[in-house]
This record gives sequence, structure tokens and C-alpha cells, in this order.
Amino acid sequence: MVVCRMTLMVCKKKRSKIEIEKKIKWWKLKKEECCEEFRQKLRQALGGQVVLPDDWETTAEVIRETGRKVLGVSSGRRKEDKETWWWNEEVQDSIQRKRLAKKKWDMNRTEENRQEYKELQHSVKREVSKAKQKAYDELYTRLDTREGEKDLYRLARQRDRDGKDVQQVRVIKDRDGRVLTSEECVQRRWKEYFEGLMNEENEREKRVEGVNSVEQKVDKIRKDEVRNALKRMKSGKAVGPDDIPVEVWKCLGEAAVEFLASLFNRVLEKRAQQMQFFALRNLMEKYRDGQRELHCVFVDLEKAYDRVPREELWYCMRKSGVAEKYVRVVQDMYERSRTVVRCAVGQTEEFKVEVGLHQGSALSPFLFAIVMDQLSEEVRQESPWTMMFADDIVICSEIREQVEENVERWRFALERRGMKVSRSKTEYMCVNEREGSGTVRLQVTG
Repeated sequence: MVVCRMTLMVCKKKRSKIEIEKKIKWWKLKKEECCEEFRQKLRQALGGQVVLPDDWETTAEVIRETGRKVLGVSSGRRKEDKETWWWNEEVQDSIQRKRLAKKKWDMNRTEENRQEYKELQHSVKREVSKAKQKAYDELYTRLDTREGEKDLYRLARQRDRDGKDVQQVRVIKDRDGRVLTSEECVQRRWKEYFEGLMNEENEREKRVEGVNSVEQKVDKIRKDEVRNALKRMKSGKAVGPDDIPVEVWKCLGEAAVEFLASLFNRVLEKRAQQMQFFALRNLMEKYRDGQRELHCVFVDLEKAYDRVPREELWYCMRKSGVAEKYVRVVQDMYERSRTVVRCAVGQTEEFKVEVGLHQGSALSPFLFAIVMDQLSEEVRQESPWTMMFADDIVICSEIREQVEENVERWRFALERRGMKVSRSKTEYMCVNEREGSGTVRLQVTG
């Protein structure tokens, strides 16, 4: 038996600071004075004129640079998990005095300094308590107003974010189940996962028949269309790669309408379901009242938007009679598309996306509807026997065997073109089920 004495030095490991992308404080454009100052500075940057340059890159850079100067940028540091929405100047001043007293006590450990620090600690607690009470009282009085509703939703979103572990959990497992701890390995794993997700097609039958392109004249985009589209767009949404939100275009008014209409038309020239829900509910109620069986299958597609083959998209657009100019514009949008993943340990490297529709794009639901409309053309029945809610499909019949046959026809029509039916999420329901009604089977893939 060996006996030894050891002295262990335990050093606290410092967590490396994660740099967050510094963002322009576009939300300040909610205030009219900031909006007016932004317009004035932008006019000065453009040489005293209100007309934006025709070149998109020049315009975008001028707007971003003006935004940095007028509105400022974020610090790039991760926000601490503190509830500080109720802070006021009195709380800030008390906390600053307490910090100075703490530094003074650390440098000179006298009883007088300790007593001063203790008194300021109690003072901060009192100021915090009063500030909280005042803020909650004001919130309660504003609840019946529109501003109060916004405050309530803001607090709910903040508490929802605080309850999630997205920003806290910094380790994940690789494909073999081993825990990854280093930031580089975690980022690589996120990139690897999403790169596989967004570039992998389901098995599908290649099309051999062609489709004629629709070469027709396309009307120019009018200014009133751009103006109405800007009015309908919501503020406060995430910015795209250009880092310019819709608030900027709304702030610039007619100058933005002129520029965007001209830009969209140059792009064109560059390369010459709520009613169905009520119907389903009424159908179920009718059969429930009549004591007759109604068989319903709710079909769900696996990774519907992420698995749309691009070749099928172009084919379905042309088959639907979309003008070839519009098809080419959409192809330009999807050509050489790339993305990144933001995770708890930072941002991954860029990777290409060659399959599926763009997430978050206002055009994607329309393109998906075109694809689904063409792929289901031969198997689709009239409502309410067949209803589609985006990527969810409802198939109904009075006979179980018939609904099972219809589901199989849908499965074959979709999967032969690369859209896979989810076996785990597809569900069957029978209204007024009688004894021995049975189940509906869906072919299991190998």
C-alpha cells in the first residue's frame, strides 16, 4: 500500500466568450424623430437628393451605413438572463453607487467602508422593489389599451425564451452518440446535420415527359402594388442576408416605392385555407347527427418544405401555366442558395442548399401549393372528400376500404415524385364507429 501527499490546484475554467453578430438597431425607427433623422442623413449621404441609386448593392450599403451612424449597433455580447424591463434611472444610479462602494471596500477593508456598502445594498433592494411595483401598476392600468397588449405579449415572449435551453445547452451528440463539448465540434455537427437535411432528396421517379414553357407577355410591377404590399407587411420581423428590414422601406415612403418597383421590374427583364376547415367540421357534424360512419385519414408529409425536389418545382410551375419569365426569376432566387445555422456556441460556416423551398419566404407557400396541386391532380377528389391544409391532407369516405384505397393512391402519387408520407404522424379517425370497423393500413416502406 502506497501513501502519498498531493497538493491539487483547482483553477476555474473561464468560458470563452461567444461573439454575437453586431446588429443595427433598426427597431429605433418606431420613433418618428429617429425616422426623420434617418431620412435626413440618408438624403445627405445621397448628395441632397431623395432618389435612391439604381444599383442595389450601392443602395443597400448606403442604407446600412446610415443606419449604423444614426441608430447605432448592438454590443455583440450575449444578454444576461436578468429581468430588467422594469429598470429606471433611480435603480441604475443606486446600482452604480453600490458597485463603487464594493470596489472601495475591496481596496480598503475598513468597517466604515463595509457599513457604507451594506447600506447601499439595502438601498438598492428598496429601489428595485419600488421600481417593480411602479412598473406592474402601470402595466395593469395599460392592459386595456393597445400598448398594454403589446407589453403583455412582450413579457410572454421573454418568459418563453427564458424557459428554453437553446442558449444554455452547449453540448450535443454526434451521429454515433458521442458527446461533443468543444465549440468547433458542436458547430461542425450542426452544419453537418442541416447540410444533410437540406440537400437530400427522397427517392422519386424521374420524369421522362416534357412540358411546354409558357412564353407570354408579363405586365410590369406597378407602384401601387408595391405600396400595398409594404402596407401589409408586418414590422419587427427578422432581417435577411441584406440586413435591411421592412421598417426602412416604410420609413422612406415614396422613395422606397419608386426604387423597389424599378428594381423588381429590372429583375423581371434581366432574363427575358379556413373555409375547408369549416367544411370538414360540418361534414363530421352531419354524419354524427345521422349516425352514419365517416372515415377520415389525416395525411402528414415528412419534412414537406425541405424535401421538394427543385426539378419537380420547375415542372409543376410550367405545367400550371406560369409564365416562363416568372419561372426563371424563381430559378434565379434558388440558384447557388446558401445558409448558416445559429446555435448556442455561435454561427456555423456557410453551406449550400440544393433541395427544398426557402424557409420563411412569403413565396414558398404559393410554390408548395402549385407542387401539391399538380402532384395530386389525378387522385384529388372534390371537397369535402379531399381537403388540403398546406402540407396536411384530409381524405374522407363513408367506407373504410374506400378511404384505405384512396390513401394508398395518394401515397403512390406523392412518393413517386419525392414527397414522403409520414407513417408516424398520419392518423385515422372514424365518426360513429361501429363494432368491428377496423383500421386503415398504409404501406410500410423498407
